[in-house]
Amino acid sequence: MSHGNKQQWILAKRPEGIPDTSEVVFQEAPIPETGPGMLLVKNHYISLDPAIRGWMSDIPNYLPPIPIGDPVRATVVGEVLESGADHIKPGDYVFGLGGWETHSTIPVDFCTPVPADNTFPLHYYVNILGAVGLTPYFAIADVGGAQAGQTMLMSAAAGAVGSVGGQIAKLMGLKVVGIAGTDEKCRWVVDELGFDDCINYRTAGDMEAAIRAACPEGVDFYFDNVGGEILDAALMNMNKDSTLLFCGTISTYNATGPVPGPYNYWQILARTITVKGYLVSDHYHRIAEGQAALSQWVKADQLKFREHINEGIENCLDTYNLLFSGGNEGKLMLKL
Repeated sequence: MSHGNKQQWILAKRPEGIPDTSEVVFQEAPIPETGPGMLLVKNHYISLDPAIRGWMSDIPNYLPPIPIGDPVRATVVGEVLESGADHIKPGDYVFGLGGWETHSTIPVDFCTPVPADNTFPLHYYVNILGAVGLTPYFAIADVGGAQAGQTMLMSAAAGAVGSVGGQIAKLMGLKVVGIAGTDEKCRWVVDELGFDDCINYRTAGDMEAAIRAACPEGVDFYFDNVGGEILDAALMNMNKDSTLLFCGTISTYNATGPVPGPYNYWQILARTITVKGYLVSDHYHRIAEGQAALSQWVKADQLKFREHINEGIENCLDTYNLLFSGGNEGKLMLKL
């Protein structure tokens, strides 16, 4: 039977810098047959995350590069229209690894059912109950070994992961200092989210001095989402035997030339810093546990989060590129 067509954004060539419409192309394509072990999902929301930029390039990464000609890869949540799996039926809702398209044909192994008794909005499963919440949930206590009384420095503090991570650290009894790019974002994380302080990196001037002023007892845990110059400034403020959790490096995602390593790399030795590369996907066998804890916090109004939802598959690329201008206010998603 014919399935009709879908609309999608495909990777036509590896982007140089910020992706444009010559590199990521909007097209119509036929919906393929749903084979055994596959699900046909009508996407309701697409998660737009910085990590996608890495998957567009052919630099070795934790997932293989998106093949040229394939849809851009992204986390989606939507309704199952056809199922080639026994335990998932048409009409069920799932979240998983799909793409920038109206319909995704996804291996069932890449999907997790939305609980039948779910009381949350569907898009929470690509936000607070998805990687946005799970990333800091496993990062801070588990992988990073954070302890009450420590000082955490959180980069991209007004971003999706940083804003939630800072609140989780506060719930665990840490002092939390954020770094963000506007006064408004800094005010939000302090006044609304309960961070102890926040540094505007665009106006602070000497970042090393600004971090020292905000963290007079030094930094015990640096949660790095940005890399670049802010990482160098943070390294000069780390305590002995502190932890640097490396979660992302958005400041260099669109670099067109080689990216220099941290100039202050030597401080890792001088201060005996533990550096941990961190992927939330390594913890996906524990999704249920993480979602249960996050759900409780959300229900108790202990985790606040902003959402930036644009509509329409045709607006996907322009919406995505807000991540690189700082133009998004909270977790970026596309509603279909």
